[in-house]
This record gives sequence, C-alpha cells and structure tokens, in this order.
Amino acid sequence: MLTDAKVKNAKAAGKPYKLTDSGGLHVYVSTTGSRLWRWRYLFRDKEKLLSLGTYPDMSLSDARKARDKARDDLKAGRDPSAVKKIERLSPAMADAESFEAVAREWFELQKPQWVERHALDVIESLEKEIFPYLGSFLVKDIGPSDILPVLRVVEKRGAAETARRIRQRMSSVFVYAIASGRAGADPAAVIQKAMAPIKKGKQPAIIDLGDARAMLRATETTPAHPATKLALRILALTSVRPGSLVSTPWSEWDAQAMEEALWQIPAARLKLKLKHKEDEARDHIVPLARQTIEAIEALRQLTGRGILAFPNGRHSHKQMSENAIGYLLNRSGYHSKHVPHGWRATFSSVMNERFKSDKAVIDLMLAHVPKDKVEGAYNRALHLDRRAELAQLWADLILDGAPPAADLLVGPRKILKTQ
Repeated sequence: MLTDAKVKNAKAAGKPYKLTDSGGLHVYVSTTGSRLWRWRYLFRDKEKLLSLGTYPDMSLSDARKARDKARDDLKAGRDPSAVKKIERLSPAMADAESFEAVAREWFELQKPQWVERHALDVIESLEKEIFPYLGSFLVKDIGPSDILPVLRVVEKRGAAETARRIRQRMSSVFVYAIASGRAGADPAAVIQKAMAPIKKGKQPAIIDLGDARAMLRATETTPAHPATKLALRILALTSVRPGSLVSTPWSEWDAQAMEEALWQIPAARLKLKLKHKEDEARDHIVPLARQTIEAIEALRQLTGRGILAFPNGRHSHKQMSENAIGYLLNRSGYHSKHVPHGWRATFSSVMNERFKSDKAVIDLMLAHVPKDKVEGAYNRALHLDRRAELAQLWADLILDGAPPAADLLVGPRKILKTQ
C-alpha cells in the first residue's frame, strides 16, 4: 500500500508509470511529473479506468474515499464513470432540492409536448395551490400527511376534480425527483384513495328545443355586457367549443369569410393533440347562418377595431374568459342546468331528432376529430352544402321569436379598449 511520502516523492521518468495502492487504486505519474489518481474496475465484464483527481489536490486518504464511493456505485449496478459524468454535467441539480425547484424543472421538460393552454393550467395550479404551502419543503422530506391537508382545501371549495388533477401533477414531479436522485418515494401516489370521490357524468345541458329557446331569451334579458350576450348567441348558433370561440381573432371573420358565410377555424385553435395542431387538414369549417353573420356584425361595432373578437374587458390583448359566458348562464338561473359547452349537446340532440338521416353531417358540424389525415382532408369539404342548410335550419329553430342581434347592443355599450 502507498504512503503519502511515497506519492509526494514520486518523480518524473522517461516514460509514465504507476504506483499501486489497494483495491484497484493507483497513482499515474506522467513524464512531466504530474500525479493522477485512477481506479481500475470491471463493469459488465469490461475493464475500465476512472479518474479520481490529481495529487496533491486530492490526498491519498481522499483518493481512497473516492474509490470506496465509486465501488459502492459499482455494487449498486451503476457505472462509476457514468455517475461522474452525470454529476459533472448537472452540478445545479444538486442544489435544486425544494419541491418548487424540482416542479419547475419538471414543468420545463414537459411543456414542449403540451398545448399552451394546458401548460398554463398546469403551472398556475401548482403556483396557486401548492407552492405557497409546500414549495420551500425539501422534496425528499415531503410525506403524505403534508400533501393531503393542502389538497383538502381545494376539495372543500367544491373543486374535487381539480384537486385530483393537482395530485396527479404532484405525483409526476415526485417520480421525476426519484429519477433524478432527489427523492426516494412518491407520497402523492399514496394519498390517491384518500381523496374525496367525484361524481363523473356529462356536463349539464338543456336538450329540449323549447327550453333552450327560453334559456337563450333569459340570458339575453339578464344584465351583462353586450359582448358577452353576443358571445353566448354565436356560441348557441355555431355549436363550437367555447374556447375556440372566445379566442377568435377578427382575421377569421374578415370580409371574405362573411361573403362566403364560412368560418375556418385553424387546427392550431382546436381541441387537438399538439402533434395535430399544424395539420391544415384538421381545420374546422363552420357554415355561418344569416343570424350568425348578423351577430358577428353587431359585435364588430363593439370590438372590431382590435385584434380579438372577444377581448378581455381589462386587457385588450387577452381574450375574454370562458367563465364570462358561464356566469351569465348562472345569473340567468341555469346554474348546474346548462354550461357553455352544453350548446353542443343541445344542437346535437335537437338536430339528430329532426334530421336522423343527417347524423354523419351533424357529427362533422361538431368537429369530431378525424381518424387520419386523409379522412381529415376529405371531411373539410364533405357535405358542405348540407351543413350550411342545417346551420340555417338550426338558427331559424333556436332564434324563433328572438330579437335581432343589434338589440343586444343596448346596455353598457362602451367600446372595449382596442390595441
């Protein structure tokens, strides 16, 4: 075995040589006299050398400790050379031990595969509900008893489904922490069956034509901003998803679209997987009935000078919240009876009952996701004339006896701030 004196007195020679210690450890003496600690080992029947450090920066005692640590990695089935590379490539990882730091790291890795809206929902849910309470905790020290009380607060607000989504996100963070060596367990997985149950079912929707007409009249006579009322009417007429409607830019409702009575919603704004959002074949074509165009032109008087058809009342560069339409329904007496998304069910139920032979066409009008690109390209124009006829028939049915769209402008007619 080596001694400090022997290593210290090692001199350069005409060619490199080594001084052997124990357990595969030796010091390599170069022709310039530099001394490098190395450890020889076998990994998967292959002989390898691990550089540990230079003498005198690393003493004999420290070299033996480094060898023992590497030997422990080897016994655990890890290649010590690979372990060293990982430690060298990610020094910041060792400092990122809090739950918030690990969660943000995980989020940045996952974000590219998500649509922007979902990514925003994920990080905002953690920032609002979790980071204020557990963000500063070391991720390895968090247990089930820390997580459950925090999620109980969310459940007690009547948001049991939101609490479950947050638990899933926390579980993914813990799995990432385990994989990156900063945690040993996933406490969020343990509490899954201890959470409040949720009652799953379809979103509430009125599917009787008479009741739907009455609901529309009720909402349009309830005090609200004219833009919100027009949003609700256009939603009812087109049966698009609320998110697609409120994010509409005026460029999609230009003069040509109005003349052709066709609204083309790009795939990028539809509820599709990220990989499909650049596929033009998945654009959704919405035939516009005469009453729909009237509603759009009425809206143009309010917000037509801006970029967005439905800008936020406080920030014109942001879109109106979908909740604005939902709140209008709630104030009109339809809380838990009908939601904005429910207009799709209303349209489907009423039209399928009256036009049973047009079921496939009605499905196209609801933008059901095509199975493949070829089918998507075919469906863009499939039955377009019949879809336009059905759109007009639906508008005549749902707006029977309703006032003109221009009448909805009466009220707080303040022009929304434009960009």
